[in-house]
Amino acid sequence: MSFTVYGVFSRSTQTSPLSNTIRRIHQYPLNGVFSLQKVTIFGYRELGFKPLLAVSNVAVEKGSAENQANDKPRYKWVKIGSDITEEQKQAILKLPPKMTNRCKALMLQIICYSPEKGSVSLLLEAWVKSMKPERADWLEVLKELDRLNHPLYFEVAEVSLLEESFEANVRDYTKIIHGYAKQNRLREAESMLLAMKTRGFTCDQVVLTALVHMYSKAGKLKMAEDTFEEMRLLGVTLDKRSYGSMIMAYVRAGMLGEGEALLKEMEEQEIYAGREVYKAILRAYSMIGDSKGAQRVFDALQLAGIIPDATVCGLLMNAYVVAGQLSEACIAFENLRRAGIEPNDKCIALLLSAYETENNLSKALDVLMNLERDGVVLGREASEILARWFKKLGVVGEVELVLREFMHQT
Repeated sequence: MSFTVYGVFSRSTQTSPLSNTIRRIHQYPLNGVFSLQKVTIFGYRELGFKPLLAVSNVAVEKGSAENQANDKPRYKWVKIGSDITEEQKQAILKLPPKMTNRCKALMLQIICYSPEKGSVSLLLEAWVKSMKPERADWLEVLKELDRLNHPLYFEVAEVSLLEESFEANVRDYTKIIHGYAKQNRLREAESMLLAMKTRGFTCDQVVLTALVHMYSKAGKLKMAEDTFEEMRLLGVTLDKRSYGSMIMAYVRAGMLGEGEALLKEMEEQEIYAGREVYKAILRAYSMIGDSKGAQRVFDALQLAGIIPDATVCGLLMNAYVVAGQLSEACIAFENLRRAGIEPNDKCIALLLSAYETENNLSKALDVLMNLERDGVVLGREASEILARWFKKLGVVGEVELVLREFMHQT
């Protein structure tokens, strides 16, 4: 497999102004440009760059004494040779065929980047000076780095924000903030937020919602509350995602009442949270045996048009079992069956646990026979409970039968 790219660099003797915010750059008239050659690597033909003048592999002409004194190091833009790794070689071969030559030239350098060649900012400076990229080129490179989950993605993205040719807008900042938030890199996200504000961009719904989600996920309740309140004060529309993130922050902090209050506030505006948000609150109530809270959330979930499944029903049953309300747990199981929902192993195990506590073996066996008639088989947890119960009753033969049946099914 091979690929060849021609005309990667265009001849130009002009320089382009760069943002003074990111770096101070001295412009030099170029006496020469890069020429492109094909280099064979392990049977593959890759891209290489053969400089006409070898001054840090960037052809420059010495300027005045003042410029020499203040001159900064240049990126060592070198040819891609046979010393690249197999991983780098494969990454190069997988670059999109339709990627423009100027973008492919930069991607080659990024894929084969090493700090010894110079900083990433110097690499991008050399690219901007030589290739005169437009916003579309920046976006194409960032999209590919994001697809590759490349470790230099954020560094390239942050530098791009300060380049005039990138024409940064608030959404570009939001994307980076959200990316940092997904990786729980709060410090970097907050630094980017500060930079965004410093450069005159205003926080909007998307940015603030991303922050609430980030603080919620990181367990930073106070910061999530402050950001959520800022949204209210600014009159920003609170949507399903912003509400959901704040509710999850309360759930993680064990403040279920506050989370449920936001659920009610949403319902008043005919906004409904996602299934996972309802399940999170229901699970929290279930684990502490707050059956009333669990039942309220279970009802609210159905009011939101979400059809309960076996997992949701199991959480409600567990709340009753933990609370010692065994008859209510059995009723919840019967309602589940009546609704045509096939119980999972957890639901059956909870039911058997309730009947075991009541020492109602007859009822348990009736339910098990009905389940068997409907083609429902016992899983590991339910089988272990039943085997333990039989053993406690001294019915050894039945224990062996249950265990053999379970092993046959698995």
